Amino acid sequence: MERRRFLGLTAAAAALGLTATVAGCGTLGGDGGDVTLRLVAADYDLTGGNTTKKYWDELVAAFQAGHPGIKVQVQVESWDDVDRKVAEMVKAGQAPDVAQIGAYADYAAAGQLYSADDLLSIPVQANFLPALAEAGENDRTQYGLPFVASTRPLFYNADLFDKAGLKPPTTWDELAEAAKKLKEEGVRTPFALPLGPEEAQAESLMWLLAGGGGWTDDSDRYAIASEANTETFTWLKDELVGQGLTGPIAPGKLNRKAAFAAFARGEVGMLNGHPSLVQEAAKQGVKVGQAPLPGIDGPARATMGVADWIMGFKQNGHRKEIGTFLDFVFSDENVLKFAGDNDLLPVTVSASSRMETATEHAGLREFLKALPTAQLPPVGKTSWAKVSETIKQDIGKAVTPAGRPADVLGAIARTATTAEAAE
Repeated sequence: MERRRFLGLTAAAAALGLTATVAGCGTLGGDGGDVTLRLVAADYDLTGGNTTKKYWDELVAAFQAGHPGIKVQVQVESWDDVDRKVAEMVKAGQAPDVAQIGAYADYAAAGQLYSADDLLSIPVQANFLPALAEAGENDRTQYGLPFVASTRPLFYNADLFDKAGLKPPTTWDELAEAAKKLKEEGVRTPFALPLGPEEAQAESLMWLLAGGGGWTDDSDRYAIASEANTETFTWLKDELVGQGLTGPIAPGKLNRKAAFAAFARGEVGMLNGHPSLVQEAAKQGVKVGQAPLPGIDGPARATMGVADWIMGFKQNGHRKEIGTFLDFVFSDENVLKFAGDNDLLPVTVSASSRMETATEHAGLREFLKALPTAQLPPVGKTSWAKVSETIKQDIGKAVTPAGRPADVLGAIARTATTAEAAE
């Protein structure tokens, strides 16, 4: 099993009663002299709008009003491009001061990032959900600061389920039977299985955890070709894909974005969901049901958690100013606004507690409930970027008619061994 990274609150963190409302007034200061920080951030707007840019523009305006010596320039890039563009900037010797992207470990291992200790005031640093803080560590030092998080339950089209007389499945066998019934009812894609290169490493991990495996074992060592993982992909190949229950597009060619869009159009019976899909499906008149992910013999004992990261680069030497800005970013108001507006989960103790009781965030409570047993991918490994990319490109082959799960997983495992040896 992958090392347990529980996202529940530790007693020590809860006892602190943290509020994270320092609003940039931490011990690091940074108001002396005129400094311009450059921030590159990912675009979370699923509809092609400018809500992410508007968020940052408003946050920066409020920050600059209280810190006239620090200016912040914001550059928002799509998720398709942001990691690559930041990597190109760093390689060219033009690193941004702050980057909000998908991975941090390579930069941390190369000595290019400030640590959390370097940047944040003590109350802000102590307020992160413990497992997210741990997942942000490289060589036992935190460099990645969690920005937003999500968990993934099972989504189902409630109207299609009612029409077919179905209840939410709790086991894999029940899931397969429900998918067969939906197919008989004419549903185009009974279960959407996006193993395409957009996010195959995450979709796969949800199934691996439900099957008693994971990308790593309890010691955080890669266990990609384990018996449990092989059995999971064999079941997917034989009982879902091989039975024609995953729709007209081969899983290895289906990306998450396309699967979610099809679900929002009412063409998909079930898929492993994401908080942002709830609102989009509702806009198109699809009633979304949510349930714990099914496992082999009952609900999955663990589900996947995902975090996106924000980090400060050393290159321009703006440690104090970056720290002052990030203290402000992690105030409850800013954390809750971004998470709530994008149907995602906050990354701090205090903001999570507020979201649990806020009526306007009632739709996210099921996702918050999954936090205590959620597990993250091994993002702290510098080898994970290479391993993750290999999974994205190759894992879909495991469920093709000619595919052999053991062979595909074995090849990925060899890539992981080589990548880890090079760390």
